[in-house]
Amino acid sequence: MPLTDTKLKALKPRDKSYQEADEGGLFVEVLPSGQKTWRLRYRMGGRGAKQEKVTLGEYPVYSLGDARAWREASKALAARGVSPMALKRGDLVSADATPAAKELADSYLKHWCQKTTEKARAKEEQRQQEDSVAAFAWRWFAEIAEPSNSNPRNVRRVLEKDIIPAIGTQQVSDVTVEDVLAITDRIKARGADQMALQTRNVLKRLFAYAIARQKMQFNPAAAIEAKFIAQARSRDVALSPEEVGRLLRGIYQSGMKRAHKLALHLLILCMVRKTELVHARWEELDLENAEWCIPMERMKKDRPHFVPLSRQAVAMFEELKGLAGGSQWVFPSRSSLYQPISQSTLNVAVRALELDVRDFVIHDFRRTASTLLHEAGFNSDWIEKSLAHEQKGIRGVYNRAQYAEQRRDMLQWWADFVDNQIDEGRKVIIGRFGKTYQAA
Repeated sequence: MPLTDTKLKALKPRDKSYQEADEGGLFVEVLPSGQKTWRLRYRMGGRGAKQEKVTLGEYPVYSLGDARAWREASKALAARGVSPMALKRGDLVSADATPAAKELADSYLKHWCQKTTEKARAKEEQRQQEDSVAAFAWRWFAEIAEPSNSNPRNVRRVLEKDIIPAIGTQQVSDVTVEDVLAITDRIKARGADQMALQTRNVLKRLFAYAIARQKMQFNPAAAIEAKFIAQARSRDVALSPEEVGRLLRGIYQSGMKRAHKLALHLLILCMVRKTELVHARWEELDLENAEWCIPMERMKKDRPHFVPLSRQAVAMFEELKGLAGGSQWVFPSRSSLYQPISQSTLNVAVRALELDVRDFVIHDFRRTASTLLHEAGFNSDWIEKSLAHEQKGIRGVYNRAQYAEQRRDMLQWWADFVDNQIDEGRKVIIGRFGKTYQAA
């Protein structure tokens, strides 16, 4: 059966090259890479002569119609004793060839050499367009970024505002570290350091995809460490109420696991250290009485710690119990119910967020709670006790047995305060944690 365009388009690569025939010796060879190449078998001097093979070029650069016209011209040459394969190699027509054969060969060379040049030029222009940063960025956005990102509008904004206007016409393979720095420096000059870092992160993922698609071999954005774009001063960071709201909205709109979202929210509400939360066991929690008793062996100061739980925290732990799959751990590992998640899991989740929030680390959640509670006028002793910062001397001994009810009221106020920050701006569905959130 002769080939058709439908059949040609449907040909898929295999582990080894294979051929699909048309008619008159014309066939297309499909390579493991997916490339489809037109070739022709013919004989010089009749049936008993040695068979030769010549190549035209790739499909669809050369259409089915092009290939058939080339086949007829090549066979006409062969019939007059002129080898198409020899002509392609640059060999001259023999001196004893007839004038008609020489004229035919000259016509063949002019037509097909010109056509090959035109096709090659058109193919290169198409490749340049497809491999420009703008074209490749939108391809990456449609295939990878948009489906996998819970808030693709942020990525689209970065592409449209800062990346494509700066380097959109460049070839992906030509982008340098200097190009990336020029973009981030321009954004930092606007006073938007975190947006500069977010833009670098978008470029890093875009170029990683380009490397996977064999469009480039080096990732210029990955060569620039984040600290050279936006410096984190975690010991100075206490998030503002507005940043707390943006942070939690970003967490719940992200693609991270539900349990990890709840863990980060609980770290803010309970004011505990990361290790104290990720290694929590269900036996430590009394949800009916809204209490969490962390044993001394898990505390930094080797003293047991009591955490009164807000209504919101209780609701989160109840949801987590359903997610834990019967494990003794509140946050079991993905690979085993008999192990908790690793110490780095939440750090990795936070680093993956794309937020317009100052550089921070997880430990800053405790500093943020302390700062905002002090600003709200709560007693410093209650706050320090909630942070498990033990005081020395007589006052410290007295404090260890006190403030349980005051701290319970304070942490409920804090949970409600954090709720209000989430409510500011765009509402998101985060769960029934004492209040119900509706999608905008």
